[in-house]
Amino acid sequence: MGVEVVFPNELLVALKEDRDTFRKQVLIYTLGKLYEAGRISGGLGAHILGCDRWEFYRLLSENGFAVIDYSDEELERETERIQRR
Repeated sequence: MGVEVVFPNELLVALKEDRDTFRKQVLIYTLGKLYEAGRISGGLGAHILGCDRWEFYRLLSENGFAVIDYSDEELERETERIQRR
């Protein structure tokens, strides 16, 4: 059983989108926000979209979501490690 969200057809017309493209984009944005907030895993997001985890990460990245979210401390350590090379 799923959740159904209904958008008016006028929105599809205004965006010049077909129903399937719009549906996928809404899913990507919804899953992207849930992933960024730590509410779902990449594996679950990929499963819902029907793709593998790397495709899920690619789609999130292309749509402006942070796929890798380092803390300031982790980012500093990683930067130092790279600079030592």
